[in-house]
Amino acid sequence: MTEKVVKERYTIPVGPQHPALKEPIFFKFIVDGEQIIEAIPRIGYVHRGIEKLTEERTYLKDAYLVERVCGICSGVHQATFVNAVESLIDKPTPERADYLRVLVLELERIHSHYLWLGVAAHEIGFDTLFMYTWRDREVVMDLLELITGNRVNYGMNIIGGVRRDINDEIIHKTLKGIDYLEERAKYYLDVAADEKTILARTVGRGILTREQALKLGAVGPTARASNLAMDVRKDDPYLVYDEIPFELVTADTNDVFGRIVVRVKELFESYNIIRWVLENIPSGPTFIRTSPKVPAGEAIAKSEAPRGELFYYVRSTGTLKPYRVKIRTPTLANILAVAEMLKGEYIADIPIVFAGIDPCISCMDRAFFVDVEKDKKWVWSEDELKLYSRKWYKTHEKEVIQRWKR
Repeated sequence: MTEKVVKERYTIPVGPQHPALKEPIFFKFIVDGEQIIEAIPRIGYVHRGIEKLTEERTYLKDAYLVERVCGICSGVHQATFVNAVESLIDKPTPERADYLRVLVLELERIHSHYLWLGVAAHEIGFDTLFMYTWRDREVVMDLLELITGNRVNYGMNIIGGVRRDINDEIIHKTLKGIDYLEERAKYYLDVAADEKTILARTVGRGILTREQALKLGAVGPTARASNLAMDVRKDDPYLVYDEIPFELVTADTNDVFGRIVVRVKELFESYNIIRWVLENIPSGPTFIRTSPKVPAGEAIAKSEAPRGELFYYVRSTGTLKPYRVKIRTPTLANILAVAEMLKGEYIADIPIVFAGIDPCISCMDRAFFVDVEKDKKWVWSEDELKLYSRKWYKTHEKEVIQRWKR
């Protein structure tokens, strides 16, 4: 007698409530048995209105306000905003200030990638790697504090330059910290390539082909892991990136594993950029005085944030305050891409596939499950969903190993 297998179709809403981030998000997953048929995103929850707030404050205050868009990428938000404003002012910023901005931006990229690597490890239950990476993350946070005075929301940029300079002692400590972090990154690259836990959970998961990435407008490491060679630092250089020799890192695996490899390899490029900056930084002032009133006009500025392209639009009417500020963060650009990645995956893969884009949006604080046929409902917390994910992979170990070996 053959056993009849009945697949049940579920609708699984995930999100959206989580007021701590700029882009809380809701996903409705349509699931057939264990497999995701479709992922439907919905954005716009608990918007903080930072763009509107910028219109009510002076440019000086706005430089500190935009840092609050994201605590992890605060430096690049501030730098991109002041770059847009400075393009309306007919005074070039000192060259030394541009070098210092690059220094902080690359340290911030290292910090973000280490943080993400730890989070990704935690999502698959590899907490040893999570502890190691977050321990090493403290080194780069100490360097950021040494240079800017703050571990979070650095407040380094002002309109016309930067507010702090560095000396020989800071340069020596920074180079020493970079040497240590580079050795650790070599270890993490080896772990990513050989560790069975990582391979089983990431190889072939969250597939996004090059064509899909291009069509859906993916940016940053998400796009580069789909073999799209795109990086604002190369495509539309700003500050002094056009003078700095560095390689663009891509991968052709199109999966979560490729996104890990791209980010880890990008660490080495950031180390080299920082060394080049510290070896070639010119002497001179770090800022120029500017009028608090910005000439009328409009400008855009783009930067390569750790997660991808960050876009700012600023319009001035010649007053102390901007008429309009528009922000497009990389996470927003990657939302449609992650919805595509989730199609065909298992429920157990939701955490790591979703984390693969390094989202700066709502954590999956709860999942509400609906069994339409049985009229049954139940709620899982984020931790319960992760626990289910780990148990599922433990009981399906043979199937998983065969899957990533293919």
